[in-house]
Amino acid sequence: MSVVTELFSVFEQHPALWLGVALLLGLIVGSFLNVVILRLPEMMAQDWRRECRELLSEQGDTVSTHTDADAQTVTLLRPRSRCPQCHTPIKAWQNVPIISWLLLRGRCQQCGKRISVQYPLVELSAGLLALAVAWHFEPGWYALSLWLFCWILLTSAVIDIRTQLLPDSLTLPLLWLGLVLALLLPNFPVSLEDALLGAVFGYLALWSVYWLFKLLTGKEGMGFGDFKLLAALGAWLGWQMLPIVILFSALVGSVVGIAMILLLGRDRQIPIPFGPYLAGAGLLALFWGESIMQAYLGGL
Repeated sequence: MSVVTELFSVFEQHPALWLGVALLLGLIVGSFLNVVILRLPEMMAQDWRRECRELLSEQGDTVSTHTDADAQTVTLLRPRSRCPQCHTPIKAWQNVPIISWLLLRGRCQQCGKRISVQYPLVELSAGLLALAVAWHFEPGWYALSLWLFCWILLTSAVIDIRTQLLPDSLTLPLLWLGLVLALLLPNFPVSLEDALLGAVFGYLALWSVYWLFKLLTGKEGMGFGDFKLLAALGAWLGWQMLPIVILFSALVGSVVGIAMILLLGRDRQIPIPFGPYLAGAGLLALFWGESIMQAYLGGL
């Protein structure tokens, strides 16, 4: 622990080093986040298929015990990273954040098919988020925990965009981690009481909207993952920041949704994932929430 404390002291004396380490680490972690974004939904689908087979088997139905989709179990570590088109394993030099994508000109070296721009964008976003945390907060355990907070939000948002899923394996650990840090971390800016109330009010806020919308229209307006994500944001930011998160996420979500319908001709019946707007509003509240609150209260 003393070694880590000394390292924090070095970073305090050399801010440029602190910023550089944050950016570099963020880029490296961003490469792993791409793996999580692509494989976690596959892992969830594998579990659902297995549970369905087990349920049908218990009911006495004849089911296949093996499917092509489960021929090779997918985890975060297996199989090796490979081209999604030709399945050629990716070499180490082709896995360097951002640089490899630029050197390959966004194409697989083996088959020439395009490599999604998602890869460098996620890596860059992870790096910039870590850099933003290092810029706004001094070196310490709280800053390190905020890196994790930002990276989980980024991962959750991209998964929601791709699949309209917010995995419990991301939102629930984020929620509990916020509560534990409020209890144990001395310089955590949110008290345990405020974190707990933030989690409860965050969940109930969208839960209430969900049921009100369903009673009025007979349709489901959002997924349960949105409730859990807002609860996690409440645990990290405190209940005081929830109005900012809800207001900005709803405002931006409405503007983007209307623009997609009017400009891109998107069918209004197709659901729009709300998780990315919650995540973005949560980051806004993290970095500038206090300033926004002070400006609002000062204008009253």
